[in-house]
Amino acid sequence: MNPAIRTSHGNAPLDKHGIAALVAGHIPDGAFVNLGIGRPTLVADHLPPGSGVVLHTENGMLNMGPAAEGNDVDPDLTNAGKVPVTEMPGAAYFHHADSFAMMRGGHLDICVLGAYQVSSGGDLANWQTRAPDAIPAVGGAMDLAIGAKQVFVVMTLFTKGGTPKLVRECSYPLTGLGCVDRVYTDLAVFDISPRGVSVTHTFGVTFDELAARLDMPLLDGTNP
Repeated sequence: MNPAIRTSHGNAPLDKHGIAALVAGHIPDGAFVNLGIGRPTLVADHLPPGSGVVLHTENGMLNMGPAAEGNDVDPDLTNAGKVPVTEMPGAAYFHHADSFAMMRGGHLDICVLGAYQVSSGGDLANWQTRAPDAIPAVGGAMDLAIGAKQVFVVMTLFTKGGTPKLVRECSYPLTGLGCVDRVYTDLAVFDISPRGVSVTHTFGVTFDELAARLDMPLLDGTNP
């Protein structure tokens, strides 16, 4: 992570575009990256020109560009979430099975996923809540969580009812064990390592306020 932005402290929570822009700024130039369905796809719209980041989709595309708008919309050119996208120079297309072989073979540097819960040990739960009206949707998340070299999660820190999504242990069915490296939320960014959970950024809250609302030990990484 760039030390110049490690200690940023915002005066207000981030919206979904603010989170996506922060993630985009932390992706190394030239990295091969998969963006999960939903909020993670917004990262494509915030990658700086010339970064050389190659976006991969599990439905079979390399070098995906930002979301398509207006006359650029092609109904046959979509990401895995069926959102129309653009293509960058050198874009390539391939079979769905080949795409999953890339994911499972350790060829992705980073994947960015949404989540219902992340545990303090880096466990990921993002496909099922057991709610009566919920539709289970694991997709390629299991393959990405285990196959990518780093896993970044994008989510709100609390549910609409105020329940934390960053927890000691996940209560929802797991997607992967100990696979999450970093969690980006509207209120803070957390690094997860064998040392524990470290807060590296805060937005509209203090470290002490976060510590009071989350039922787990937190390391303060917001100071230089």
